[in-house]
Amino acid sequence: MTDLHQPVLLDAVIDRLSPQPGEILVDGTFGAGGYTRRLLEAGATIIAFDRDPTAIAAGRSLERECGDALTLVEAPFSALAEHVAPPINGVVFDFGVSSMQLDRPERGFSFRAEGPLDMRMGAGRPAADFVNQAEEAALADVFYHYGEERRSRALARRIVAQRETTPFETTAQLAAVAEAVLGTRDKIHPATRMFQALRILVNDELGEIVRALIAAEKVLAEGGRLVAVSFHSLEDRIVKRFFQVTEGRAQTASRHEPPVDKILPRFAPLGKALSADEAEIAGNPRARSARLRAGVRTAAPPTDWTEAALAQLGLPALVFSPLQDAWRPSP
Repeated sequence: MTDLHQPVLLDAVIDRLSPQPGEILVDGTFGAGGYTRRLLEAGATIIAFDRDPTAIAAGRSLERECGDALTLVEAPFSALAEHVAPPINGVVFDFGVSSMQLDRPERGFSFRAEGPLDMRMGAGRPAADFVNQAEEAALADVFYHYGEERRSRALARRIVAQRETTPFETTAQLAAVAEAVLGTRDKIHPATRMFQALRILVNDELGEIVRALIAAEKVLAEGGRLVAVSFHSLEDRIVKRFFQVTEGRAQTASRHEPPVDKILPRFAPLGKALSADEAEIAGNPRARSARLRAGVRTAAPPTDWTEAALAQLGLPALVFSPLQDAWRPSP
């Protein structure tokens, strides 16, 4: 049987991080501890974050076993700078949803098994609250901007009509709406984009990624390595453009966008972007969409993340909107 908790692009992550004995490294997404274990084997000291209390609880035995070499922090990776004292030698993020979440129906992340319509990685309000309470226009905006769902308005109309008589409580109920509205002719399940959109909203995933990358830039030492693994186009666009801005390569895509002042590079490129090879995909199908990008911190002071600089990250319009702020999990 395939290990359901295989870390994606593990060898590439270790290669780019290049852990050395005595270094202090941050695993921003502990999950089942795949990256952390390999980094510990290299003799590094690890500070590992996860907002999911289930993941932290499962990792306590490893923390006890490792003593001072491992510290687990139950917090979102965006809070990295609040818990870590610089300088840090390396930071790694895996922005995908953990198998520990996807494969447990009671967590409500998957449309493939019946479970409560939840989707929370930690604190916050369940997806069912948004589905049952949001206005039709808000539903459509979330499906469109966070799920890139072309028929977002049709889905929103059907949900609003159906919830008048039957509130949505389970993943199966919501998946059935997508099947009825979109049909089942595409290669992917018709509920895929809608579920992605709701998960991103409930957990403020894209805002968390932006804050985490900015935090990593602040705590990394000169020569420190930042490695980020993303799993869909919205995530990868943010990571790609973050490195473009901090490497001094950002260009204004449109004359209507605010200009970005030329800055001293805060990062230097660390190899090319990588995807999983066929062998890894065969053993771990969830690696198919993974994309790794990395950079090395320079001596320049952290970027001043002005509105103009943030505009270069290609963020969907909702990321820092009042709608997302209303659903952002409390710290």
